[in-house]
Amino acid sequence: MKSMKKSVKIALGILVVLMVIGLGCWIGQQIFGLGITGMSNGTSWGLYICLFLLFVGLSAGGLIVASAGSVFHIEDYEKIALPAIATSLSCILVAGALVLVDLGGIVRIWRMIVGPNFMSPLVWDMCVITLYIIMNIVELVFLVSKKEGAAHKQWVASCIALPVAILVHSVTAWILGLQIGRDWYSSIMAPLFVVSAMDSGLGLLILALFGLRKGGWFQVPDRLFSKLAILLATVVALDFYFVFCEVLASAYPQEEHVLQTLGEMFAGATAPFFWLEIILLVVSFVMLASKKRRQNMKLVGWASALVVVSVFCKRVWLLFSSFIHPNIAYGPGISSGSLSARLASGDQIWAVTSNYAPTVPEIMIALAVISFGVAVFIVLIHKLLPKYKEVHAAQVAELEQETAAERAAK
Repeated sequence: MKSMKKSVKIALGILVVLMVIGLGCWIGQQIFGLGITGMSNGTSWGLYICLFLLFVGLSAGGLIVASAGSVFHIEDYEKIALPAIATSLSCILVAGALVLVDLGGIVRIWRMIVGPNFMSPLVWDMCVITLYIIMNIVELVFLVSKKEGAAHKQWVASCIALPVAILVHSVTAWILGLQIGRDWYSSIMAPLFVVSAMDSGLGLLILALFGLRKGGWFQVPDRLFSKLAILLATVVALDFYFVFCEVLASAYPQEEHVLQTLGEMFAGATAPFFWLEIILLVVSFVMLASKKRRQNMKLVGWASALVVVSVFCKRVWLLFSSFIHPNIAYGPGISSGSLSARLASGDQIWAVTSNYAPTVPEIMIALAVISFGVAVFIVLIHKLLPKYKEVHAAQVAELEQETAAERAAK
């Protein structure tokens, strides 16, 4: 236990260093503006929003598993409720922080509070994410509460949290899917986001549980990992199906601008990410499709990691493919930004295609935000897990006994 505490302190120390470096870069971004990032007029969303889309999805698996376990009385899922919700809360806090750093001028956040435009999906997303964070916190409070009636209150909270978890990923998808002027405009964008959120979130939850078991914090038997792997394989197959439907529905009308975007996905700038996603989804499904392979914990862990990487690739090609060719008719192009406009002259200020690569400050700010989320997860586990074990002693004992029996049988 003593060495465990030391390792936790070392990990938190590294995370704090990364956060301090990122904070310095963010202060520089406040002073010099978003010009220090790789973003421009042509690509107005970059690494921050790409990771925002990823972490909103990563938060799904934990809360959906924990809430579904409570609502439908799935005992195995109820036993891992606290690690699941801690994972969910950490990820959604990272997602919210990424939106704040993407604002550029942080003082502008007050405009969304005092004068929100309720016709904007961005405002919908702000409201739903806020509710999502609150529901995560409420569930955690009731999970570790010793007060009479806490279990029933937690069940009621789960009944609310489950549809909210699905809604938050649908609303995030509508930020893209309701933009008529972009190739994201699609009726199945929300289902695509929900399914990819489920598989990436489940993958991250499985990895988190492996980490907790390896560190001696929380024992989870192989049988439960195999059960989660069945669910993961199912949603991976659904994810692949929705990607196929989206590509087919986009390509079939043969619209010129859409074909340009698909060309970038298949053989252009974002093609490596598109094909890597497809390959990783297929490989992870094959790894999890067999009962024998699902009993191999190393394969389950690797498959879970591959799923998370595949969904990151999806966020990259989905976001940036539609930025490459500006949807501007009868014009010389799009101004790449104020700095280039000052340094260039004549037609040189206009661009007919957009390019993007994150800068070092941008990467460090993103790493700082992710480090914040990891630190939140460590603190939540460190502070709440002992209380959870005390309140749910019988369930935790069952997990420990089953894990010990499996190890003895090997």
